Amino acid sequence: MYLLINTLASFIQIYTVLLIIRVLLTWFPNINWYNQPFTTLSQITDPYLNLFRSIIPPLGGIDFSAMLAIILLQIVGGGLQSI
Repeated sequence: MYLLINTLASFIQIYTVLLIIRVLLTWFPNINWYNQPFTTLSQITDPYLNLFRSIIPPLGGIDFSAMLAIILLQIVGGGLQSI
């Protein structure tokens, strides 16, 4: 059981890093998201981010849904590590 929880917590940490990279790359408008490795990154992270984008629309051109998504992952990851 410990191995499963530890593996899941590690996956959440890696996924959080991927989300942060995805969010930081959106600050560069000249990135072509149809080229590799950006296509793979968006295919991995966008389904999770879209869940939050449907709840919180962008306000003033700023997408706060990514912050909520990252915070939720951190809470879940912290909860798993405390078990």
